[in-house]
Amino acid sequence: MGAPAPQWWSLSCDGGARGNPGPGAMGYVLVDPAGKVREERARYLGRVTNNVAEYSALIGGLEAARRHEAHHVRVQMDSELVVRQMTGAYRVKNSGLKPLHAEATRLATQFERLEFTAVPREHNDRADALVNEVLDAMGDPVPESPR
Repeated sequence: MGAPAPQWWSLSCDGGARGNPGPGAMGYVLVDPAGKVREERARYLGRVTNNVAEYSALIGGLEAARRHEAHHVRVQMDSELVVRQMTGAYRVKNSGLKPLHAEATRLATQFERLEFTAVPREHNDRADALVNEVLDAMGDPVPESPR
């Protein structure tokens, strides 16, 4: 008899900045192998870029997965850049993202298995909604274009 099949957790992460850079927030939803939402959280980040917000969501979500003692995690994000950087398909060239990538990579090594998938925004709707709820609550309008 072989080892039991891994129990996969699901982590949906999203981040966004209105204005890029602009007022930003991150959100994540952690779901256990039985399909129960174990943790969902969103946080205002201040003035950031979209990519900083996306990495912040990933880091927060990975920290949550560790707190819940998840060993096998499937991460889905609508940031193709972050997914490709985390899987090694893209190098991290932006100096502002390097420390965030390093922290996410450090956290990633604490799992037995970690898989990343880039999904369309509509397949990441709850994490996206969390981000927008925080930004709306902060009263940060979408910045107008300079004239």
